[in-house]
Amino acid sequence: MKRGNKTAGLRLRLVLAPDIAIGPGKADLLDGIRDTGSIAAAGRRLGMSYKRAWLLVETMNRCFRSPLVEATKGGSKGGGAMLTPLGTEVLARFRKLEAAAFSAGSVEIDALSALLRDISEEK
Repeated sequence: MKRGNKTAGLRLRLVLAPDIAIGPGKADLLDGIRDTGSIAAAGRRLGMSYKRAWLLVETMNRCFRSPLVEATKGGSKGGGAMLTPLGTEVLARFRKLEAAAFSAGSVEIDALSALLRDISEEK
């Protein structure tokens, strides 16, 4: 539901203390890596530095039983990155979980959204 310039929704995070194994930002990064074949390009698409994107990939790779992203070093042919089969599965399952949670909670999300004040006229 839209209220002013904001859209109400849910944000899910799978936490493996002390790290967040995957959440919306990391899922978006995985989408970007899948789409671009590059950690740097995926990071740029999200407005983050290469270093930040790499740190997020390292965290995800550390949290799961095997890496989600496989990277090849640059060189004359350039480097690249791709999702592993586990990375593809984790991303798909996370997106399904997001959709299911939003669907299950949509009535309550709409009810809570209706209780928010409208900020579209405020500066």
